[in-house]
Amino acid sequence: MAKNVIVAQSGGPSPVINNSLRGIVETCKQFPDVFGKVYAGWHGIEGVLKEELLDLSAQSEEEIALLRTTPAAGSIGTCRYKLKDKQVKDFARVMEVIKAHDVGYFFYIGGNDSQHTAFKVSELASESGIELVATGVPKTIDNDVGDSEFKLIDHTPGYGSVARYWSHIVQCAEEENRGSSPADPVLVLQAMGRKIGYIPAAARLADPKREMPLQIYMTESNVTLENLADNVNDQLVRDGRCIVVISEGFDAGSVGEVKDAFGHTSFGSSKMSVFQKVVNYLNETGIKAKGAARGQVSGTDQRDTMIYASTVDLDEAYKVGQKAVEVAMKDGNGWMATILREPGLIYTVKYDKVPLQKVALSERFFPEKWIAPNRIDVTDEFLNYVRPLIGEDWVSVPMINGRQRFAQIKPIFAEKKLPDYTPEAK
Repeated sequence: MAKNVIVAQSGGPSPVINNSLRGIVETCKQFPDVFGKVYAGWHGIEGVLKEELLDLSAQSEEEIALLRTTPAAGSIGTCRYKLKDKQVKDFARVMEVIKAHDVGYFFYIGGNDSQHTAFKVSELASESGIELVATGVPKTIDNDVGDSEFKLIDHTPGYGSVARYWSHIVQCAEEENRGSSPADPVLVLQAMGRKIGYIPAAARLADPKREMPLQIYMTESNVTLENLADNVNDQLVRDGRCIVVISEGFDAGSVGEVKDAFGHTSFGSSKMSVFQKVVNYLNETGIKAKGAARGQVSGTDQRDTMIYASTVDLDEAYKVGQKAVEVAMKDGNGWMATILREPGLIYTVKYDKVPLQKVALSERFFPEKWIAPNRIDVTDEFLNYVRPLIGEDWVSVPMINGRQRFAQIKPIFAEKKLPDYTPEAK
């Protein structure tokens, strides 16, 4: 007898997250004897707790198909609510909702914290004797899920697109800086990445032959603000201008940090941006060129702009969603679908599975071997790793009257069967 499905997501979104969602929905529909209705937790696990289950089976095939080129998380929502071990009532409530709606399959799309939630749900279901298959689906633009050997996962869906974004943004910044350098010789660009340097590192894709006066500062580089100023001034003496790409997690001193619900620093909500601290420091201490340093911070457009999406990333996001459904059917509870790179000159990947327990709360940093000796660049080995992920072509986004045509998911929800509930951490 077919069992119903809940799919949900949490954490920061990406340009391709909805294609993993589409992969799950469309693949489940191919097996009506296994999967019944497909529900989405409206705003992640919070929606499950509140019994707010969006009926994706009631949506038209056209709207589901349009999820391919619909960015971010507007279609089913996301959250930063974390199920912690002490929240016994929350876990009991999740099981109640699952039983009330005859759910046999739970897919959770997200990063390391999300995989922990999927693992805890899978563990609790097993302990409670509930027939539930919980499966993780990887997603994060930070590329920080997994292990330092890249044996659990080679890269996460979402990263290829943000890497493409930065390769293009820095190319445009080079045109700006080259033209305006007499007045503004230093341009500081802040990239996402609280502790992990994969995003700012991708800026080197804009200049693989190292012809630009480009410096890259990742959190893992462990460069001081004073060293940064010295490096910039050395570049100004040589070239008369300098482009700095800096991680939002670079240690520039206090920026009035604000924490999100996961306990991570939310730099976009903090009182001052890192780039502004760097710009202020350069201008106050003086730069060895006429004019001043200026800067800017790219915001959520890094993860919600479809036009920069990588076609490779889109394809892999869909297939890892498909793989998650296959794993749920064939292998049962407690796995995450994964992407592993095949050895060889030609870029190919295979889709496999790894235990949720191994990726739950995992966190990998940018490898030391990929940081250049000068600490402000990356190696060619990293470029060989990241280059295939950004693809070759532009994604084609449907347009109507000059506006992008995104999926329009109707607010059709499952009928509630349980009393109202307020999540414990609220």
